[in-house]
Amino acid sequence: MNNQKQQKPTLTGQRFKTRKRDEKERFDPTQFQESIVQGLNQTGTDLEAVAKFLDASGAKLDYRRYAETLFDILVAGGMLAPGGTLSDDMTRTEFCLFTAQEDLETMQAYAQVFNKLIRRYKYLEKGFEEEIKKLLLFLKGFTESERNKLAMLTGILLANGSISASILISLYNENLVKEGVSAAFAVKLFKSWIHEKDINSVAGSLRKVGMDNRLMELFPANKRSCEHFSKYFTDAGLKELSDFARNQQSIGARKELQKELQEMMARGDPQKEIIAFTKEEMKKASLSEQALISIIWTSVMSSVEWNKKEELVTEQAIKHLKQYSDLLKAFTSQGLSELSLLLKIQEYCYDNIHFMKAFQKIVVLLYKADVLSEEAILKWYSEAHLAKGKSVFLEQMKKFVEWLKNAEE
Repeated sequence: MNNQKQQKPTLTGQRFKTRKRDEKERFDPTQFQESIVQGLNQTGTDLEAVAKFLDASGAKLDYRRYAETLFDILVAGGMLAPGGTLSDDMTRTEFCLFTAQEDLETMQAYAQVFNKLIRRYKYLEKGFEEEIKKLLLFLKGFTESERNKLAMLTGILLANGSISASILISLYNENLVKEGVSAAFAVKLFKSWIHEKDINSVAGSLRKVGMDNRLMELFPANKRSCEHFSKYFTDAGLKELSDFARNQQSIGARKELQKELQEMMARGDPQKEIIAFTKEEMKKASLSEQALISIIWTSVMSSVEWNKKEELVTEQAIKHLKQYSDLLKAFTSQGLSELSLLLKIQEYCYDNIHFMKAFQKIVVLLYKADVLSEEAILKWYSEAHLAKGKSVFLEQMKKFVEWLKNAEE
């Protein structure tokens, strides 16, 4: 009995304490903001002192809880209200990114401050990315100079790998795109990114997060063309970015065309229709005949289920390719296209082991069908072949090449 009575107050006391603690921990950034602002006002423009102050303050202040407040102050000087305006009712500092000098060197120094802070307090990484995404959505609320500084800083941070290129998703906001804010911001961002690294680094980071094919979305739908993109970024001094975007669009167009061709073949559409459609797409995407014959070969060879037995696959391939010889012929009007096709056949037969012995028979079939000329075959044999399976394929072609040479004489 006595034991039970003694336990009751203890349990009640615990519950009461928990309630008080929860009450105390209610979100209230006022005191936090005042501490950070006071520290920044004391350090002033000495960014090394700022970095040291932030490092030391992390031990006393709750960075985890007030990460957004911390980053708002470092960037804009105070807490930001929705839309990007500074909250009136709180202390601000004049020592922040937005009041700094608008040049690359200063932005590099600010990037160092953020890098040191996040290296020291790893848990701030995710919150920092979220902050950048938010700031990009607020761009219209900032002045042109503030946007420029933020763009340069973001480019440097992307180059350093401090943030992921996935933050660029915010730039596809409809209002920012419509008013040209996204494209103008992107120019400054990519300039500082490429300055820090190079276009290959930019391309790799964009591919990693699936943004490499979305650069056109920086413009409204009526301006979303390769020509407009190319002119806009080339005029801004970013030709390498416009070349990259053009290349990406070309890769996208090729993939789309290959998919469409395979579907047409699977349906058994007439070859005349397939040829007309391909010629139209070739013009639209500005594709060369060499690029196109490669796509056609891949589509033709992907449109059938191949036999796994070596002795049967050659017969199957001859029958199948005979059916599509007109299509292949329509896009081998140039010697270079014929060579491109020969190299694709060599590569295919090497990569698909069941086709190793089929190479010579495929080439002879396409020669008889007027797809490949004797000039192209002789050039391939003497100098233009690939190293892949070279000895096997040259041996296979030896007698046929001798016959071609004799027939020529």
